[in-house]
Amino acid sequence: MRISGGKARGIPLRVGKTVGLRPASEANRERLFSSIGEKITNCMILDLFAGSGSYGLEALSRGAKSATFVEKNRSVIKDLKINAANTLKSAQLESMAAKIEARDVLEFLKNKSTEAYDIIFLDPPYSELSKIVQPLFERLHKFTHRNTIVIHECPAGAFEERPGWKLIKNLGKGSKGSPVYHFFEPVIKNP
Repeated sequence: MRISGGKARGIPLRVGKTVGLRPASEANRERLFSSIGEKITNCMILDLFAGSGSYGLEALSRGAKSATFVEKNRSVIKDLKINAANTLKSAQLESMAAKIEARDVLEFLKNKSTEAYDIIFLDPPYSELSKIVQPLFERLHKFTHRNTIVIHECPAGAFEERPGWKLIKNLGKGSKGSPVYHFFEPVIKNP
């Protein structure tokens, strides 16, 4: 697995054999980031359930200003730190452009945010979608501003309306194991 575009294109990403880890393939990331285009430039990124960090690191490689990665699995975090260091070096970015939060996502989202993010990648374990997604969306508003986009990856057929959020775009059909990306914006607009 490698970074698919931008300054760090071709940099390999370490992905351990952790149970439940489902890293985004290069092809899926390429499709997703092609749909985002130049909107990624100078963005502040929040990568929830970061795993290998592929979404946030891809964003940094393609011109995002900073990325915060939230992941609780300690063995996965070890690879994430290596991936971040290699990507930052290749993209010629300062080390503070990537911040890793070694904690549970719901616990992280309980805090009052001092930052609002431009793009939030939300890729929870598929096995926990039914119980975790609604609480996630309820807590995300504190981390948004009027133009924030939340990109939720899920398998085909897992879409549900989210109170307080407007679906603005779908990407993919979920065929042959490929995920579907749902793009949301907050209805309750923070300044």
